[in-house]
Amino acid sequence: MRTQVGIIGAGPAGLLLAQLLHQQGIESVIIERQSRAHVEARIRAGVLEQGTVKLLRAAGVHERMDREGLIHEGISLAFADRQERIDLHKLTGGSTVMVYGQTEVTRDLIQARLDAGGVIEFEAPALAVEDYVGGSASPTRIIYEKAGKPQALLCDFVAGCDGYHGIARTSMGADKLSLFEKIYPFGWLGILSDTPPVDEELIYANHVRGFALCSMRSPTRSRYYVQCSLDERVEKWSDDAFWDELRRRLPPATAEKLVTGPRLEMSIAPLRSFVAEPMRAGNLFLAGDAAHIVPPTGAKGLNLAAADVFYLSRALIAYYGEKRTDLLDRYSATCLRRVWKAIRFSWWLTTLMHKFDDEPISYRLQLAELDYLTGSAAGSTTLAENYVGLPFEPFE
Repeated sequence: MRTQVGIIGAGPAGLLLAQLLHQQGIESVIIERQSRAHVEARIRAGVLEQGTVKLLRAAGVHERMDREGLIHEGISLAFADRQERIDLHKLTGGSTVMVYGQTEVTRDLIQARLDAGGVIEFEAPALAVEDYVGGSASPTRIIYEKAGKPQALLCDFVAGCDGYHGIARTSMGADKLSLFEKIYPFGWLGILSDTPPVDEELIYANHVRGFALCSMRSPTRSRYYVQCSLDERVEKWSDDAFWDELRRRLPPATAEKLVTGPRLEMSIAPLRSFVAEPMRAGNLFLAGDAAHIVPPTGAKGLNLAAADVFYLSRALIAYYGEKRTDLLDRYSATCLRRVWKAIRFSWWLTTLMHKFDDEPISYRLQLAELDYLTGSAAGSTTLAENYVGLPFEPFE
């Protein structure tokens, strides 16, 4: 099989890239190791920055998002039995975020891809990327398996959108990459339930017992998290135990409003910061979790992947439309500037909101900073600007 751009991974990054390229008449094929049902059922975060929303609209996959997504103009920080609102809209000159689950984004993109006649090879694990170094006499190839048999996809360029454990970054070779990683000493225990959210906007809670987050997927479906140790096991937690612990970490007035119910899903997510540099080697480009991972505290994972796709799609469109290579050459450096700013913000917010040790001074220092942030226009604005998403750099 031959195509112009081979894409590994049918997550939001790979699917969005394929859709944007399709709009410009550029062919692509997506190779995905899991089944369609598995991909469409994965539970992921769902806070979209304004730039991501605009990009999905530009890709023509916005109908259901605009109908069902929840526009949020603020978030709340809860600490010391207080709940203080950060007015994102006012502090950023009109910017907002949208709550629309990554699961739904993925479903919309898959449907758009199939409706356009695009090729997604599900249940086809990629095994290697070969001959991706520029100037090779052989075409770049993705070696993958389909129905137990090895296959090859020949292409001009490969977009590795296959996540942290994918083959794209591994194929680059350790000698071509610098890796940066921080593992956090805790995880998030999360529950999904068909219950109305405790608040109209997200609540980030700092408590002496640990962090908590009150989020939602819709007006009738809630997503809640509590900080837990890395050795916790889901099977040890009953629904009642989770709800009791969540109540303890919220201000009393908020806890009283909490509506509980049986879980639809419960899981534990570890937290890490990770960056691979550079994000390009020859004709192989990394995007999304294949190149970087952020703690979910700042809601940056999907949004960083969308930003990568913004830059990569424009670079490929410039190449096929005008034979320009300058944007391809600038792709990695441009993406990484944004990546490191998001890594910094997510690290800072994680450090501010979570319990790292039992020293009373650590908790008091967190409370002092939260008191400053919520009482200072400058402090609140810095948080708001980063939360709604930094603007894309000019890339033409």
